[in-house]
Amino acid sequence: MPQTVPPMDLTIARPGVVDHPNITVVGTGYLGATHAVCMALLGYDVVGLDVDQAKIDQLADGHLPIFEPGLQEKLQEVLASGKLRFTTDFALAADHGDVHFICVGTPQSKGSDAADLTFVDAAVTALARNLTRKCLIVGKSTVPISTAARLTALVRNTAPAGELIELAWNPEFLREGYAVVDTLQPDRLVFGTASAWAEAQLAACYTSIIQAGTPVIVTDLATAELVKVAANSFLATKISYINAMAEVCEATGADVALLAKALSYDSRIGGRFLKPGLGFGGGCLPKDIRAFAHRAEALGVGQAVSFLRQVDAINQRRRQRTVDLVTELAGGNVTGVKIACLGAAFKPNSDDIRDAPALDVATMLHEAGARVSVYDPAAMPNARRSYPELEYANSLEEAVTGAGVVALLTEWQQFREADPARLLQLTGAPCIVDGRHALDADAYQAAGWDYRALGRPARSGAVVSSFDEDFAKARLDAQEVG
Repeated sequence: MPQTVPPMDLTIARPGVVDHPNITVVGTGYLGATHAVCMALLGYDVVGLDVDQAKIDQLADGHLPIFEPGLQEKLQEVLASGKLRFTTDFALAADHGDVHFICVGTPQSKGSDAADLTFVDAAVTALARNLTRKCLIVGKSTVPISTAARLTALVRNTAPAGELIELAWNPEFLREGYAVVDTLQPDRLVFGTASAWAEAQLAACYTSIIQAGTPVIVTDLATAELVKVAANSFLATKISYINAMAEVCEATGADVALLAKALSYDSRIGGRFLKPGLGFGGGCLPKDIRAFAHRAEALGVGQAVSFLRQVDAINQRRRQRTVDLVTELAGGNVTGVKIACLGAAFKPNSDDIRDAPALDVATMLHEAGARVSVYDPAAMPNARRSYPELEYANSLEEAVTGAGVVALLTEWQQFREADPARLLQLTGAPCIVDGRHALDADAYQAAGWDYRALGRPARSGAVVSSFDEDFAKARLDAQEVG
């Protein structure tokens, strides 16, 4: 049976701890901007720091450089309260902060599966040069094991305050589209620390959250570094497992949707994330599982996580299989055929196009000669900048008008709620590929569509879409990945 983590005791004496610390957040991208706003909402005085002056000016003016539901309103609220300000000045941030959160990106290295720690190293070094008093540096970025130990040595060799500086790790578990609630009402807090002082100082940053009953798991630094990549690896494995079963279903005529439903009633398995379709993407799961496997190999334990290479490969294959399905519906050749690609972001409620399956599919169709028309409710500006060779529509209706095949690639609510009869009036042919198993197959078939989905027979009856509420929730769970 799982053990319940008892609430952290905040009443014990904590010598040297600042009970209401001033906070800095280094890096103001998706993670950093969210963390800075939420810490200010909790009542702390926060300084957000970044080297990108344009981004700092935009944030200081109350506008987010990213799309995240509800966050911009919260940003404007805390700016008006005076609890949050932004700067590019490391000296100012160092002087302000009792606790410094490192929230910069760790992208995949060019030409390697390893995590690129350039930005983490640069941020920590620049901050450390200005630290003249006792304080705590807290890593939130996803990093390979042993990074915290290396950075501790770097900080103490660089900072004027030397041994007075301590370092902790507090991994983030944000889902894009749910970032505010995940920060203010997290499932758990993980504190990787090397001393009681660091543990207490970090707890002081989350006092109200801990008092609300959020479990706190206190670990060593290495375990805290491992938690995030272990969680992402598990989720990725579960998603790729059901997509592997979809491959088997396609070869046998079985129905992966019904298979997943049957599996979901097994209490040992459950229905969460057993959602077949186009697979996962974004800035976390793909690069994190690759970096994890790479680091494990460097540590001599690569065999233990070698299955992650297959998890990644299964995920990538779903993109080509979606292209194959579209091509099949187009009569075996997409040359000159207009394909409506609904979605560009890697998931709904986000404008993040990093490793987006939707744009991979659109690009492959374009390269095969199709006239691709992409539409997404939020990610169009990012998609246009990164994929200028594709064509873009200004609305759902424009995208599907005259299309030979419609492909649902990101399960935005707008697409899920669209009227199949109305869409049919606009298209040139009644062919649709549901790359996310998000549409009502019965409704589309009843309206006259040739409905296809990965892992489902070409023509299945009403039973394929008669999910109960429990299994339908698995669809929503899968949207929350990343």
